[in-house]
Amino acid sequence: MQKKSSVYKGFTPKTLSQWLTATLFFVLFPFFACVAAEIDPIDDTVQKLQRVYEETNDFQADFRQETFNKSLKRTMIEEGLVFFKKPRNMRWDYTKPEVKKLIINPQKAWLYLPREKTAYVQKADNLVQSATLIRFLSGLGKLKDDFQINYAQPEALDKHGNYLLKLTPKEKNSSLQALGITLDKNTYFIIQVSFEDLMGNITTLRFSNIALNAGLSDKLFKFQPPAGTNIFDMP
Repeated sequence: MQKKSSVYKGFTPKTLSQWLTATLFFVLFPFFACVAAEIDPIDDTVQKLQRVYEETNDFQADFRQETFNKSLKRTMIEEGLVFFKKPRNMRWDYTKPEVKKLIINPQKAWLYLPREKTAYVQKADNLVQSATLIRFLSGLGKLKDDFQINYAQPEALDKHGNYLLKLTPKEKNSSLQALGITLDKNTYFIIQVSFEDLMGNITTLRFSNIALNAGLSDKLFKFQPPAGTNIFDMP
């Protein structure tokens, strides 16, 4: 039996679109190996990111997500495994501290909370409202068209020598002000993404055990709620 609901904890078209916009940069832009003695011009770095993005068909990694809630002054830590496959397929399997699944394919987006025996579903097109996000999910994104990209200031490197970038959306109605990205100094893989929402909450995602072009099955991005699951349709 289908139930209707317009609001639930942390899963609205706006907030999930914000979160997706940030996390896509990890999913869509694993970078090729390159050891540099000096920092490359930013245009050279952008060209490298774009080329590898276009050559990457699927991607998986372990992740650790830290979310600082400004109003509660508390940080929540979650861990799990993420999968991506072009075009427009994503799966986030959270394992700690609570099991949950976020599955997105070209037709639908599902959030499944097994402990609560509840699933929230909405049309993928309703979720992916940002024109910038649609281009990236479709594999058509052009970094320089969608973002103003610079090395971070005042430091372009972290204490380990990894590269720090700042990406500012050019889209006027974007709900994200900027993204902070850390690139491994030897492999140019994204190892961290951070962003701040309009409420001042800060989310940081760290990635490890990255695997590219493993031939992920389309079945991984399909979801059938178990019997007895309460299903809520989102607008």
